[in-house]
Amino acid sequence: MSTAIRVVIADDHPMYRFGLHAALTSGGHIDIVAEAETGLQLMNLVDRHQPDVVLTDLAMPGLDGAGATSRILQRHPNIGVLILTMHDEDEALFAALRAGARGYLLKDAERDDIARAVLAVAAGEAVYGPSVAGRIVDFFTGTRQRYASQVFPELTPRELDVLALVATGQGNHEIARRLVLSEKTIRNHVAAILVKLQVPNRPAAVAKARDAGIGQSD
Repeated sequence: MSTAIRVVIADDHPMYRFGLHAALTSGGHIDIVAEAETGLQLMNLVDRHQPDVVLTDLAMPGLDGAGATSRILQRHPNIGVLILTMHDEDEALFAALRAGARGYLLKDAERDDIARAVLAVAAGEAVYGPSVAGRIVDFFTGTRQRYASQVFPELTPRELDVLALVATGQGNHEIARRLVLSEKTIRNHVAAILVKLQVPNRPAAVAKARDAGIGQSD
C-alpha cells in the first residue's frame, strides 16, 4: 500500500482551509499533517513536520507566501511548494517562481485538479493552471518588455531594452551594436537608468533587474 503524501497547508481563511482539508483528504492519497494561517507559523510547522508538499496562499499576515517559500526551501530544498492563490497578476506569479515554488494554481481551480497538482508536485513535477501557464509562455516568448514595464514603470521602453541587456552582463559596445545605437547613447541611457532606479552603480542596477527576473538569460 502506498504511503500518503504529507502536506502542510497555509491560508489565513479558516473556512477555506476547512474545505480544502476535506477535499484533499477524501481520496486517501493525501494526509494534511498541519495547517497554518501565517507565513511564520507555516515555517515553524514545516520545520516540525517535514512534509512532502507545502500548499500555501500568497497573501497572509506578516510574512507572505512567497517570502515563506523562499525561506522554507533554503532549509528544506526537497520540499515541493504549490501556491494556491487568488492573485493572478504577473508580479505575484513571478515572485512565487523566483522564490522556488514548483506550482501555481488559482483558487477557482477544481478541487480534484488541486489534489492532482499536490500529487504531481510531490513527484517532482511542475504544475501550473492553464492561464498561469499561458502567462509564463508569453513571458518567455516575447512579452518580457510588458512585464519589465510593470516592474519598472519609471523607465522608458528603450531604457528597459538597455537594462535587460545590461543585466545579461553585456558591455556598452555590445549593447550599442545590438540596438544599433552609439556607445555614447548607451552610456546616457545607463546613467538615466541608475538615476531612475535610485542605485549607485551598474552592478546594483543588474542586481535589481535580476531580482525582478529580468535579464537572467539572453
